[in-house]
This record gives sequence, structure tokens and C-alpha cells, in this order.
Amino acid sequence: MEPAKVMEHSLPKTLPFQVEGHPKLDDKQVGHLRHFHNIASAQDGDWPHMGTPDPEQAFVDAYRYQLATMAYAAGLAHYHRLPAMRSLFKPLIRKLIHKMLLPHVWNYWYLTSQSGIRLDPDITELRKPWADPIVKENIMHSGHLLLMISLYAMLFDDEEFERVDSLVFEWKPMFWGMGPEKYTYNTRSLQDAILKEMERENWVGVCCEPNMVFVVCNQFPVSLESLAEDLSWETDGRQITAMRYNDVRHGTDVASQVLDKYWPAIQRGKMIAEDGLFVDALHVRQAAPRKAKSVGFTAWACAFMNSWNSEWVQANFERQTLGYVTSVNSKTQVQAPLVALEIRRRVQEEGAEPNDPQTLRSSIDAVGDAASHESMFQQPLFGYVAQWLSELGREQELASLLENIDQKHKLIWEDCGCRYERDDRIVNDQGEWTHMDPFSGNAGIAYARLNVPDGQKKMWQQPWTREQVQSSPYIEGLDLSQGVDCLRGQWDASRNALIVTLRSVESTTTKFTARNLPPGVWGVYCDGALAKVHRIGENGHAEVEHHLASGKEVDFVIWKVE
Repeated sequence: MEPAKVMEHSLPKTLPFQVEGHPKLDDKQVGHLRHFHNIASAQDGDWPHMGTPDPEQAFVDAYRYQLATMAYAAGLAHYHRLPAMRSLFKPLIRKLIHKMLLPHVWNYWYLTSQSGIRLDPDITELRKPWADPIVKENIMHSGHLLLMISLYAMLFDDEEFERVDSLVFEWKPMFWGMGPEKYTYNTRSLQDAILKEMERENWVGVCCEPNMVFVVCNQFPVSLESLAEDLSWETDGRQITAMRYNDVRHGTDVASQVLDKYWPAIQRGKMIAEDGLFVDALHVRQAAPRKAKSVGFTAWACAFMNSWNSEWVQANFERQTLGYVTSVNSKTQVQAPLVALEIRRRVQEEGAEPNDPQTLRSSIDAVGDAASHESMFQQPLFGYVAQWLSELGREQELASLLENIDQKHKLIWEDCGCRYERDDRIVNDQGEWTHMDPFSGNAGIAYARLNVPDGQKKMWQQPWTREQVQSSPYIEGLDLSQGVDCLRGQWDASRNALIVTLRSVESTTTKFTARNLPPGVWGVYCDGALAKVHRIGENGHAEVEHHLASGKEVDFVIWKVE
């Protein structure tokens, strides 16, 4: 960067304050974000490290869940940690939305739409299939997609997906069918389909598969632009948070009306079991809840339900985690479901202490080889539990769990991004939960690291408004495709300072622009030294250019003295 030009100003040559008071991302947080970028930037049809044991994309570590969780994690990181780095996060989340529209992600629905006796034991023949993944049921794709575009609209004040036919699904099998089909939606029509299903199921939730409503799948919040136009519309828990986003954007009050119907419907449907866990699912036609096999769906649901039902979620944490998440000698671990059930039995019948080393050891021994012989189709417990702990502010337990994961699982660095290596074992030789699925390894644990306590809840309480997005100072011209990582990116209103810390993968010259700066004389400081002065008028900006050495962190502060 060139020395400051000679001109009249009152800026000191050395920055009179330190940036260390502003937290920065650590190496793993930076690595997780770059891994998201690597996946989002892969050629369409290439799914690096995302493969699952189920080639039909029907299970809970399917592409759609990984992509959605990456988008949610990126959104949390932008909102809470790097709010000034708009140009870094907008293309990342946009690319993940693009991936959600690819046929590889949703074409499982053609077969699933036919139903089956596992979903509906009373059927005597399969239903006529349909390919459109939005028109009916299938909240496990449509709900996540709607949350992703809602988050995109709130964070960036972008109306792209509110335009007619902005969401396009192309169905064109090569050798069968009556020719290509195209299904188009936008925010409103996507929401219309979900609302219709909610009403059909009496507000207990939208089906994920035919005849099956899952509590967890109806928690991920989605947006509804048109709610501002028609307050008579009501919807389910999955929509609640984004309706809150929409209320703030449009000056409406819809979310509170929804809760009056959704939460009572959950309880009427007996979807909260006596042990405190959410049932895995409800068979709608039979009005039959399916008992939880594990704490996984409860953990995943509560990680998002905390935003609008925090008191209940916090009050039930201890009885829900009992046996499933242990802290023995201050070491937090996830336990295999069979081991957890044995711990719970001993606590209830024998008065055992759940976090006593002897209780854990004897429970593992009692289960024996049975835990290792369970189906490899296991819920992504590492990812679900880590997300849960991060949202509920269980920082000590989360830190211990992540430390334990790092000790026993391989963290792989590739193209400057990091992920955990897949491990299909259920337990190791010591009987400890070992299963590392692609959801946890690519997205779930990363989400937990990038979140903050009450991260979803804080976004629910104070989503960014249009005015905030339009007026807040931000950085333009930097994104992950340039090979530059961002460790800090915040506007400090108390100091009139925009603070950015960058680190380049390779030696390079970086250029970026600070926008929405108030009028005045601004100094650009590089590692504390004044490098350039800008006189800015209304709607002004400051341009920055600097050579970054490979691997070296550089602090940039764009500061206006009062």
C-alpha cells in the first residue's frame, strides 16, 4: 500500500487503539467456511466428500441436509462474527441455494412420493408418483430451501427469490418419461404449497415422507414474503422464525399468531414422549407416534426451537440428554443409543448417577457387541448434539465434546478447508460412539463452531431490517474465490471504525472497498500504521489495495477521528 498522501487532516500516523478486543475466527472456523466454499464451488454433479451410505438420498445425511446446514452455519457466522463481510457470504450462500435446485438433490422424491408400507402400513398399493419436489409433502426439502432463501433475503436485503419463477426445478430423465418437465416457484408459491399441507394436517406439521410428520423437520424456519399482505395465513413451527424475519421487514405481526396453533397441535398429537424426547415421527393416518430411537431428532429440533420456545427447551435439556450425552470426569461424550438406554434404565431403576464412571463402564459392558452391530444408518449424533450444545450456550460441554472429537477423529485439511473424515463404525473397541457421518463431518460440527450461544434466538429477536442492511458499513469486493480468508470483519460504531483482518492462502495483492461510510476524513491503517487518507462525502466509500504475504495476517482499520 502506498504511503499516505500529503494533505490536511487530523489523523495520527499510528492507530490509537488495538483491534485485539474484537474477536477473530480461529483456524478451524476459517477452515470450515472455506470447506463450504470448496463444496459450493464444485462443478455441478460433483459432490466432494458428501457421499452417504444411502445412494438414493433418502437418509438424514443426504445432500440437502448438508447443504442447508452449511448455509445456516454461514448465516450465523455472518450475522454474529463477520457482519461487515457481505461480499464474502452472499455468493457463498447463493451457491448453496443453487445446489439445492439440482436434480441430484431432489430427484429421490419421484420414488418416495409413491409411499410404502414402512411409511403407511395400511396401504395395499403404491400411489401414483410425481416428480415435483414442492407441490405436496416433502418438507424435508421444501422447508430447508425456503429457510435458505429467507435467510438470504434477510441478511442481504435481496428480493431475487421473490420474483416470479425464480426457483426452477428441471426434470428430464434421459431414457424414459414423456419429455422434460419444469416446475417453477418463488418465495410466495413455495410457501403456498407448504401452507396448504399444514392446513391439511391440522397444523401438526407438514409431511416429510407420505403419512409421516417429524417434529424436527418442522422446526427449520422459513420465510413468507406475502404474509405481509394477508395476515390470515398461518403456518407451522418451521415457518416461525422466518415469519419473525418477515414481520420485521414488513411491519407485521404474524409469528405470534402461528404459535397459538402449532405448539398445541404438537401436544395433542402426543409428539412429546414421557421421557422428554420428541417422538421420531407421527404416522398421520394411524395417529400413531413412533418412539424415538435416539436423542438425535430431539437435539436437532431443540437447536432451532430455542429461537421461539427457549424456556421449554432449556427446562427440558437435562432429562433429554440423560444417558445420551454424558460428562464423566468433565469429559463430554455422545453415547451410542443402546448404551444411553442402559444408563437411563440404571438411573431410573437403581438410582445410579448418570455421570459416574462406573455407571458408564457397566452400561457399555452390559450392551456389549450389540452396539457395534446396529445398522450403519445412524442419526448424525455428533452434528446434532454439537449444534444443540452451541445454541443452548453449553460452552463447557461443547468445548469438551469438540476436544474429544479432535482427539479421536481425523480432521482433514484440503484446499485450505477442513472436514472430519467419514467413519462408518458405530462404536470403537472401548464401546465409545465413533460414527462420523458426512452431515456431521462436513456441516454439523462446523455449524457448532461458527455459532454463538443463543445464535438462532438472537437472530429471531433482532433480525436485520432493510434499513440496517442498506445503511451499515460493509466490505465489497472480497470473496472466498480470491483465496483470501477473513478473520475479522466488524463495524465498531463506538469508534467509527471498520475493522478487517485478512490472511491470504498465497502471496497476492488484495483490493476491496469499504462502503456506507459516513461523511468525513477517514484513514486506512494497515497493521496500525496510517497508509492512506480518504475525504468522503455522502454515500462515500474508501478503496483499499495491499499486498498480502502468504499465510500472514494483516489488520486493516478504516477509521474516522471525531
